[in-house]
Amino acid sequence: MSVKECTHHKNKKGKLLRKLCAAFLILAFLVLLTFLITWAILQPRKPKFTLQDATIYSFNVSAPILLSSNFQVTISSHNPNSRIGVYYDKLNVFANYKNQQITYFTGIQPVYQGHKDTNVWSPFVFGTNVPVAPYNGASLTQDQSNGAISILIKMNGRVRWRVGRFISGRYHIHVTCPAYIPFGNKQNSMIPGIVVGAGIKYQLSQRCSVNV
Repeated sequence: MSVKECTHHKNKKGKLLRKLCAAFLILAFLVLLTFLITWAILQPRKPKFTLQDATIYSFNVSAPILLSSNFQVTISSHNPNSRIGVYYDKLNVFANYKNQQITYFTGIQPVYQGHKDTNVWSPFVFGTNVPVAPYNGASLTQDQSNGAISILIKMNGRVRWRVGRFISGRYHIHVTCPAYIPFGNKQNSMIPGIVVGAGIKYQLSQRCSVNV
């Protein structure tokens, strides 16, 4: 085979590869453009979370500034979108007090949330001898003595959106639910508790903030 023939074949292969690359880029651009247009038309909205109640089983601050707690929370999530589904790939629930995590992470099983669907979870949130900052330890002790505590129930994780057959990449989701919880079933409490076994249940119905 002559040098001219080899060069000719190489040129043909080069042109074919360039055409294939161009076709692939055009196809990818069209798919992305179609998705963006669909996304803009559908106007996706974030899920709505509500902290429905909390059941306190134990809450004790001991020296040297250690916190042991055990409570169960009920959190609902509603998908307000009529054409977009949500995959909750990962969700961790924990309690936060004045910018400090005071319990372990509790994981929630992955789940798909369909259009206009509502999911309800009731995880246990707990911690045993969790070290807290000295200033938070003193504040927790005072709150316990006063008979009520203000904490944040948080959920961190990752979600994906589904539009038809298209599934997006993963996005971080951060949910923050403020909770004012009394200790004991005091008659003068603004939030009356209900005795449930060894715990006391408080109805909260608190709307949560959601960032995606």
